[in-house]
Amino acid sequence: MEEPKIRKPAVAGQFYPSSAQGLKGQIEAFIDKKANKTDAIACMLPHAGYIYSGGVAAQTLSRVNVKDKIILLGPNHTGFGPAFSIMTEGVWQTPLGEIEIDSNLAKKILQNSKYLEEDASAHAYEHSLEVELPFLQYFKTDFKIVPIILLSDEIKALKQIGEEIASVLKDSKGSSMIVASSDMTHYEPQATAQNKDKEAIGAILELNEDKLIEKIRRLNISMCGYAPVIVMLKAAKILGAKGASLIKYQTSGDVTGDRSSVVGYAGIIVQ
Repeated sequence: MEEPKIRKPAVAGQFYPSSAQGLKGQIEAFIDKKANKTDAIACMLPHAGYIYSGGVAAQTLSRVNVKDKIILLGPNHTGFGPAFSIMTEGVWQTPLGEIEIDSNLAKKILQNSKYLEEDASAHAYEHSLEVELPFLQYFKTDFKIVPIILLSDEIKALKQIGEEIASVLKDSKGSSMIVASSDMTHYEPQATAQNKDKEAIGAILELNEDKLIEKIRRLNISMCGYAPVIVMLKAAKILGAKGASLIKYQTSGDVTGDRSSVVGYAGIIVQ
């Protein structure tokens, strides 16, 4: 038998602690232990270093029943690989253990897609999916993932990928959820970032990907993961989503005290 492809952590020791104990301890400090859990079709989580955005991600997932199968959608920051990259085989490692790719589900999505391509290079050094995994592992130990990285912002293609994912999930057995990984405005003064992010978040809460794109273009919002969010919104609506809730918003300035140049982070649940 062939050895499974192992995707080793690229940002352990940078974005989050490299020891299991240190990592668990940091997540533990962020979670909301009193939160009521709910079933979600999808959610949006930030992907910065944990000291900046960990509280947003942890408090959002504190309210979610993590499902057996997770479609992970993230932006491509590295530039490696094709426009739309999916991994259909292998294992992802974090300090908290290994997570298997759901090969059966991933291959169905790939076969059903006009745009997605099998590729591991886009995933090798990309942090946008990796940083979500320890949070998910904290709440559930036995889930599988389908990792998808998006380099292109071609709206028509993104919407179609959302439709393709939804049609496969409708037919697949077992519980699944979609996680879109995105930070909000990058490196602008706090007040500017908050105003721009409020507009983008408003469109997401309306489940309106066209409005999101219009706001991003008109207001020049530097939201790095709007492509994954478009895919997520399109899929979630087909899967029956009726609304969304903002769980937490903050900026790096709220953590560091330096509000002259901040990055925004939002945690949103779609049901």
